[in-house]
Amino acid sequence: MKILEDKNQLEHYIKKYEMDNLFQIDIKEHMQLISFDEGENILRKGERIEYFYFLVEGKIKVYTIVENGRVLLFHFYEPLNIIGDAEFFEDDITRCNIQAITETICIAIPLSIIKDKTYNDINFIRFLCKKLSEKFLNYTIFSSVNILYPLENRLASYILAMSLEIKDSYETIIYIDKLTEIADLLGASYRHLLRTIKKLVDKNIIKKEEDSIIILDKKRLQELAKEPYKS
Repeated sequence: MKILEDKNQLEHYIKKYEMDNLFQIDIKEHMQLISFDEGENILRKGERIEYFYFLVEGKIKVYTIVENGRVLLFHFYEPLNIIGDAEFFEDDITRCNIQAITETICIAIPLSIIKDKTYNDINFIRFLCKKLSEKFLNYTIFSSVNILYPLENRLASYILAMSLEIKDSYETIIYIDKLTEIADLLGASYRHLLRTIKKLVDKNIIKKEEDSIIILDKKRLQELAKEPYKS
């Protein structure tokens, strides 16, 4: 985690996402830019959350590890999304693991300050309620994806959510570290994942290289994805 001392960049994001409209009061003096490296944990389950975050750049992954050690993938988020909405109304202990997939930038406000300054701010409370409602609906959809859809559909959705467009190329690349981790996230065995990847390769939808998966046919992959993990 790094604090970015760049007031112009902060102002850029505030204007880009029209964040002045979210508050009835001026809360800019309490805002700061914080960046996270690719793969860095923003929050771990059970940690005390110190900041309320507005995701303004990058992509994050939200997941949890249940008692039997299995990993349950909830969602991928892109701007403008927030971290700390549930904790705003409840206690300040986070219930999920949140990790930066790419280099990520957030506007951060200390949770204690935003609670104190905006608890009766009707604009901000409406915004929070809207975001909580969206998350509830999304979690309902993606829980059904995890339970009801075959691995081929879940893998297609995962690849699309993780993909990075490469300039001057029609291909899209997803970088993979450990296939065992992806198998856990998708609730599948390692062997089942390998068979499913091979199935997509044989259909010329993707191409697998040593450390990456390249999307060859994005349209067919989107058709397979059904309900995407990304919002």
